[in-house]
Amino acid sequence: MPIELPEAVAGYVRSANAHDAEACAQYFTEDATVHDEGRERRGVATIIEWKEEVSRKYRPIMKVIDVTGENEKVVMTAEVSGDFKGSPIALRFAFTLRGEKIARLDIAP
Repeated sequence: MPIELPEAVAGYVRSANAHDAEACAQYFTEDATVHDEGRERRGVATIIEWKEEVSRKYRPIMKVIDVTGENEKVVMTAEVSGDFKGSPIALRFAFTLRGEKIARLDIAP
């Protein structure tokens, strides 16, 4: 049975796996925040820069393993493989949605 994701989360996964930072950014609110690798990024322009940097450095591909939550809080676990030590690794993506878009994303092991 396929895992069902809210459209913003599914779009994020599709565009991130395609290494398309511009497409990925369309799923975030203008004032969105991303917390990854100990750093916080705010706003769409900064999120685009972050996705470009991550794609360039690691070439990551996500395979969704599990999703929990409902309404505005969605937690997705994904196996992430790429050009980094320890690949693949399971990461937790905690999304806070506002309307049809991602307002916050926290990524952690």
